[in-house]
Amino acid sequence: MAESSSHLTATYLSATADAYDAVADLYADLARDSLDRLPLDRAIVAVFAELVRATGPRPVAEAGCGPGYMTAHLRSLGLDAFGVDLSPALIEIARKDHPDLRFEVGSMSAFDVADGELGGLLSWYSVIHVPPPELPAYFAEFRRVLAPGGHLLLGFFESDGGPVLEFDHKVTPAYRWPIDDLADLARKEEFIEVGRMLREPLEDERFRRGHLLMRRQAACSS
Repeated sequence: MAESSSHLTATYLSATADAYDAVADLYADLARDSLDRLPLDRAIVAVFAELVRATGPRPVAEAGCGPGYMTAHLRSLGLDAFGVDLSPALIEIARKDHPDLRFEVGSMSAFDVADGELGGLLSWYSVIHVPPPELPAYFAEFRRVLAPGGHLLLGFFESDGGPVLEFDHKVTPAYRWPIDDLADLARKEEFIEVGRMLREPLEDERFRRGHLLMRRQAACSS
């Protein structure tokens, strides 16, 4: 079973990277200014940044950073942010657009950071591509890299309270999640929910947007 799971992980990671490499320039052009018309989304990211700043000067990772616009936004909010993405083409664009920031090719399933190194982690519409059976391992990795008390913010497509649903994402297969199910997965990895926000789709959007803000449980005092 372990070999089968490892093969599945390698297959979808490779397929996702290839799919985004193929449309990297177009995707970057569409994404760069996308936050400008999303005041509710900016608001919850601002809350995340405020909470992370309050916990001390630890670095913050954006998991699945794409062309880097959200990593740059985190830096503008006072965070020591860096980005990680599967797609070499998107990382190249991120480095060109934001030469003062750090971007690395890699997977959010295996960060190249020490245990407890991060004060915050942003996954902005990146877990949507993870096959549902694989997602618990990602939450375990998020817990590993976050310091006790560190914050995690997820952005995702919500399934209107129904089951997990695969849909025809324009780049590569993706999934819509019930917000309660994602919160339950996180809770099993010692995350405490801080808040949630559901946003109805804009005129040119298909699905409701979900946002979960969570905190890694602090170490128990003896």
